[in-house]
Amino acid sequence: MAKIFCVANQKGGVGKTTTTVNLAAGLAKVGQRVLMVDLDPQGNATMGSGVDKRQLELTIYDVLLEAASVAEARVKSDRLIEAGCGYDILGANRELTGAEVEMVAMERRERRLKEALTEVEKDYDFILIDCPPSLSMLTLNGLCCAHGVIVPMQCEYFALEGLTDLVNTIKQVHANLNKDLAIIGLLRVMFDPRITLQQQVSEQLKAHFADKVFNTVIPRNVRLAEAPSYGVPGVVFDPLAKGAQAYVAFAQEMVARIETL
Repeated sequence: MAKIFCVANQKGGVGKTTTTVNLAAGLAKVGQRVLMVDLDPQGNATMGSGVDKRQLELTIYDVLLEAASVAEARVKSDRLIEAGCGYDILGANRELTGAEVEMVAMERRERRLKEALTEVEKDYDFILIDCPPSLSMLTLNGLCCAHGVIVPMQCEYFALEGLTDLVNTIKQVHANLNKDLAIIGLLRVMFDPRITLQQQVSEQLKAHFADKVFNTVIPRNVRLAEAPSYGVPGVVFDPLAKGAQAYVAFAQEMVARIETL
């Protein structure tokens, strides 16, 4: 049965999508069966996984509105399969923006994704959900079906403030909608050890959250930033880059951590 994780942070520009697609590729590379769910109307995780969002016949929008099943809407990227990092993709495009409004009056609106994923959980080891940078109905759907939250964050002061808001949100969802939900871990991304402030914030995170902070640190890396323009995760674009190797190490750490839960 799959373990379901949201990659979430209410602060934008912290590497949520980069983390989602590279973790998915890294997990696939180490032999895990993975489904990547794009819950962001921008569809960046879809495009970054080698799938043209404009060509999709069915998306997460159709799944949430119960017009299609996950099995019908999921797709694969030939480029990722050729690279040995193939995972299934439940893509998104601009249509998803309308789902917010359409779901307001629907029954079970916050549990639509949970019910849809139940049908395919046995097909995967991991299901990763890329959430939008806001507490919306889409994000709520992700949090309601997840076993845990992976929080990518930069080691900067404002990131600490955003983390406080996210922790409060997770506590509320845990108390009212999903008793299984917890923070699995904090992932330090875009890390530059030459910057004293980042080292200080990193130490504060470890002191306060202890084992909730992943051992793996993702360095600031140009190759990771270039990869989306080529429509592939950094793990595939340049496997030898420090950022790509860090995400493969993170995937291995995730597998090890799940075995202890």
